[in-house]
Amino acid sequence: MEMSQYLEVFIEESKDHLQNCNTQLLELEKNPEDLGIVNEIFRSAHTLKGMSATMGYEDLANLTHNLENVLDGIRNEKLTVSTNMMDVLFAAVDDLEEMITSIAGGGDGKKNVESTISRLAAIEKGEVLTEDNTANAVAVKSEVSYDQFEQTVLHQSLEQGYQAYELTVALRDDCLLKAARVYMVFEVLEKVAEVVKSSPTVDQLEEENFDQHFTVTIVTKEDAAFVEKSVLKVSEVEQAVATKLDLAGFQAEAEAAVTILEVDVPSADAEIKLSNQPAVEKDIPKNQVANKTIRVNIDRLAVLMNLFEELVIDRGRLEQISKELNHGELNETVERMSRISGDLQSIILTMRMVPVETVFNRFPRMIRQLARDLNKQINLEISGQDTELDRTVIDEIGDPLVHLLRNAIDHGIESPAERAAKGKPETGTIDLRAYHSGNHVFIEIQDDGAGISKEKVLDKALSKGIVTEEQVQTMTDSQIYELIMASGFSTAETISDISGRGVGLDVVKTTIESLGGTITIHSTPGEGSIFSVQLPLTLSIISVMLTEIENEKFAIPLSSIIETAIVKNEEILHAHNQRVIDFRGKVVPLVFLNEVFDVNKEAEEDIHSVIIVRKGEKLAGLVVDSFIGQQEVVLKTLGDYLGDIFAISGATILGDGQVALIVDCNALIQ
Repeated sequence: MEMSQYLEVFIEESKDHLQNCNTQLLELEKNPEDLGIVNEIFRSAHTLKGMSATMGYEDLANLTHNLENVLDGIRNEKLTVSTNMMDVLFAAVDDLEEMITSIAGGGDGKKNVESTISRLAAIEKGEVLTEDNTANAVAVKSEVSYDQFEQTVLHQSLEQGYQAYELTVALRDDCLLKAARVYMVFEVLEKVAEVVKSSPTVDQLEEENFDQHFTVTIVTKEDAAFVEKSVLKVSEVEQAVATKLDLAGFQAEAEAAVTILEVDVPSADAEIKLSNQPAVEKDIPKNQVANKTIRVNIDRLAVLMNLFEELVIDRGRLEQISKELNHGELNETVERMSRISGDLQSIILTMRMVPVETVFNRFPRMIRQLARDLNKQINLEISGQDTELDRTVIDEIGDPLVHLLRNAIDHGIESPAERAAKGKPETGTIDLRAYHSGNHVFIEIQDDGAGISKEKVLDKALSKGIVTEEQVQTMTDSQIYELIMASGFSTAETISDISGRGVGLDVVKTTIESLGGTITIHSTPGEGSIFSVQLPLTLSIISVMLTEIENEKFAIPLSSIIETAIVKNEEILHAHNQRVIDFRGKVVPLVFLNEVFDVNKEAEEDIHSVIIVRKGEKLAGLVVDSFIGQQEVVLKTLGDYLGDIFAISGATILGDGQVALIVDCNALIQ
C-alpha cells in the first residue's frame, strides 16, 4: 500500500495529538510541578514524531524531536518551567500545526523552523531566555542546527585536535555567477579544512537558491584568520567571517538524545527505567480505551442516513398494510422490524452528533496568546462543552466564535489599570457556554468588560447613513447594539489586527445566518456584553409532543414544554389586545396555532387544548385541537426552498410515513 492511503488518518491523528499538546501545555503552565502533565505531552509529541518519520515528513519529525528534548529535561527535573519557556513550547506547537495544515492542504509540510529549533536548543542547554531578549538570543545563537551524526563528527574532530568553525561568506551584490563562486570557495576550503555542513544545502547553493550569504561549517587545524584570508582570495567574495563553534553545548544534546533512544527502543533496560515512572504506566491503559473508535467519512454517514430515511417510509407503509390485513404473523414481524429500525435510527443519528468541545478546545490557547499580546489578564470559563451539535454545524461554527472571542478581548475587556480604576478585578472574565433550549443550541459569549456605548454606535451609524434619525426613535437597545454587525461599521478608534468591530462581526452574522441561526447582543455599559448565537439542530433526534390541528400534525419539542392544560372559553381573558390566561398566578398569552399556520377550522370549540411553553423567563400557551402523544422523531430541515417559514424549524417523517412540521417555540415567544 502507498503512504497516501494513510494520509487522512495521519492528519486526523496528528491534529488530535497537537490539540492534546495545547491543552496539556495550558495545564502545565498552571501546574508547573506536575510531571504527569509533562509525560502526557511527551507521549503525544513522541507519537507525532514517530508518525511523521514514518510518513517521510522529516521537518516535522525534527522539530518534534527538539520539542521532546525540552520536555525530557522538564520531566527529569533538569529544567524548570517558566513563562518564556512556555512561549517557546507553544510556538513550536504552532509551527507543527502549520506543517500539518500544509500537509492537509496538499503541501509538503516543509517550513523553516530553524528559529524555533534554536530557541528549544537554548532552553535545553539551560540558557535563560528573558522576555526582552528571547528574540535576540535566537539571533546570537547559531542559525545552523546539527543532527546527531554531525554532532558526533564535530566532537570526534575536536578530540583529534581539530577546531570547528562556522564560516559565513558574503558575495558581492553584483556577483553574477553565484554558483561558480560557491564552487570556488568550496575548492579553497577543501585544501585547508574539511566541510561538515553548509547552510543553505549544497543543492540550494548549486541552484543559486540563496541571497548573497551562505554559511559553511568546517573542521580544520588552521586558525580562523588563515581560513578567512584563503577564502577572500576568491574574486567577488566580499566578506568571510569564521566563528569558532562552541561544542560544549552539544554534549547536553547528545546525552538527551541517548535518553530518547532508551525510550524509543523497547529493550529490557528501557522497561526497567519506565517502571520507575508510575505516572506513565498508570496512564497507558487510558489510551488503549480511547482507541476503541474508528473514523468514518461524514459523506458515508449522509448516504447511510438517506437510505435509512427511505427505510422509515417503507416501514410506515408496511405497518399500514399489516393493520389492514390483520395477519398475526405479519403483525408480529412488523412490530419486531419497527423496534429494530428504531434502535438503528438512534445509532445512526448519534453517530453524526459531535460535542462542541471539539471547537471549544482550541480557545484557551488562543485566549492566552491574545491576552499576552494585548497585556491584559483574562480568565476564560467554559461550560456546556458536552452539548452536541450536528457535525455539519460544528465544522462551520469555529471561525465565527473566534471572531466573537477576539472582539470580546480586544474591545470588551479593559486593561488591568483601567479595570482597577473602575473598581473591578484586574483579571477580566469571559464566559463561553453552550446549552440546548428547545430544538436549538445556544452558544453565548459573555464578558465583564466595558460594554458597548449606545451613543457611540448611534453616532457612527448616523454618520455612515446606516440608519436615519426617524428610525433611531423607534429602535430598541438590542436593535441599536446589532448595528455593529452592519457591513463596514466600526466604532474602534484604531483598527487592530486582533479584531475590527464591524468587519469581523459582519462576517460572523453572515456565517451564522447561512447556518439558519441568529445572533443577538445584550450589553450594559460598564458591566459587559453578551453575544448569543442561536443555532438549529440541522439533524438530530428530539423528543416531541405530537399534536393535531384539524387533519394536520405538528410536533412541539418537549424541551420547551412546561405543562399541558385544558382551558375553557370563559377562562380566556383579554389584555393589550391579546388573549391570555391566568396560569398559576401568571398572565400567559395564548397563541392559536391554527391562526399562525393558516389552518381552516370547521367549527369553534368551547374547550381548548393548551401547551405551556417557555423561552427563558417568558411563557406562552400554544392552542391546538388535540394531543396525540410523546414521540422521538428525526428532525430534518426543510431545505433552501422552504427555509424561511415562520415558526417552523423543520419536519419529521412519522412512523406511518406522514410528515409532521416541527414548531419553533422560540420564534413564537417574543
